[in-house]
Amino acid sequence: MYHLHIRRWYGKLKFNIKHINMARPASKQQLISAATDNYDKLTAFITSMSAEELDTPFDFSADEKKKEAHWRRDKNLRDVIMHLVRWQKLLLTWVGNNMNGTPAQFLLPGYTWKTYGDMNILFWEECQDIATDDAMNRLRDSHKKVLDLAESFTDGELFEKAHYNWTGTTSLGSYFISTTSAHYDWALKKLKAHRKNLKQ
Repeated sequence: MYHLHIRRWYGKLKFNIKHINMARPASKQQLISAATDNYDKLTAFITSMSAEELDTPFDFSADEKKKEAHWRRDKNLRDVIMHLVRWQKLLLTWVGNNMNGTPAQFLLPGYTWKTYGDMNILFWEECQDIATDDAMNRLRDSHKKVLDLAESFTDGELFEKAHYNWTGTTSLGSYFISTTSAHYDWALKKLKAHRKNLKQ
């Protein structure tokens, strides 16, 4: 059941091929390339954000299609960036523990794939005193750590399903994709939606 939920989560985060014009990564090189490209797109968009876009709180309440909890949760750029950082920290901790022989689940202790929304609220609460510039620095460092970790694995270790028993029937590479290129695409879409709102 745990791995069924991670596949569903991955399916929600999986980047849209029509938007990034490339197939889902199937090798380490493709994984790193997709992560790098989407990180660059995200940071370039952030650099282009106006003072109004940065200072105006997110408000997607008028859009009935945006029903997922994250549309109500994140109020600004800092919230979005720290969400990315915290999920990458989950990945780094999970892989590090299991590779060192300490069995661990992906999520924080006490949370499941049915309650991970509550964990996201915890992440949001814990980041409220963090400055946006600090959040961006944390993402830059976290992004590098995740790609460095990905580099340490072979294609087989990343993309053979169930290569490691602690990934269940899902490949390790799917977790890397979900917390990098797919998550960056998710963040970019949210920031673009915020910009569109302000123009209406």
